Amino acid sequence: MTVITTVDELKAIYGDSSEASLAKVTRFLTAEYRQMIEASPFVALATVGPEGIDCSPRGDLGGVVRIEDERTLALPDWRGNNRIDSLINIVRDPRVALMFLVPGSTTTMRINGRAVISVEPGLLQSFEMDGKHPRSVTVITIDEVYFQCARALMRSDLWNPAHFVDPKSLPTPGTLLKAAKADFDKETYDREWADRAAKTMW
Repeated sequence: MTVITTVDELKAIYGDSSEASLAKVTRFLTAEYRQMIEASPFVALATVGPEGIDCSPRGDLGGVVRIEDERTLALPDWRGNNRIDSLINIVRDPRVALMFLVPGSTTTMRINGRAVISVEPGLLQSFEMDGKHPRSVTVITIDEVYFQCARALMRSDLWNPAHFVDPKSLPTPGTLLKAAKADFDKETYDREWADRAAKTMW
């Protein structure tokens, strides 16, 4: 196949960026950008480490991050699978990228910046939920923030219920695990998963 190997080759195909695509980039949260991010219950967090890159989902009803100021976000790390891939990457390489989704909106928000992992007691306590606290908080310093062109979400028709996939038509988590480990007990895992998740949300 024909492969592009230089930036000049890419630019010859795609041309220059539009004025709007460059003008939308800021180094801080405008009031409007803040409004979009505060409305988002879900973000994909991308990190990088010596082993490669990682992208992890983060979600929280009522806003997935807390805005501390126009250049700082706080992202609590709630219960998960303890792989902590993102956190391991951040302590070795602070570069992060985030993409926020707002249900019903075709506009997504993107942030590139640097992060640290904080276990400051007061910060952890400030995120109390059902009497529990996150074990750490990722504090993100914004280098650049901008909104993303809506075409991807428009093409995918992401929020149209008519296109939602019936979960029953997809492999269960237990089935996915058994495909990776042949002797895995998928029936027990699937039977207990929903209740276990509900009890360990925070």
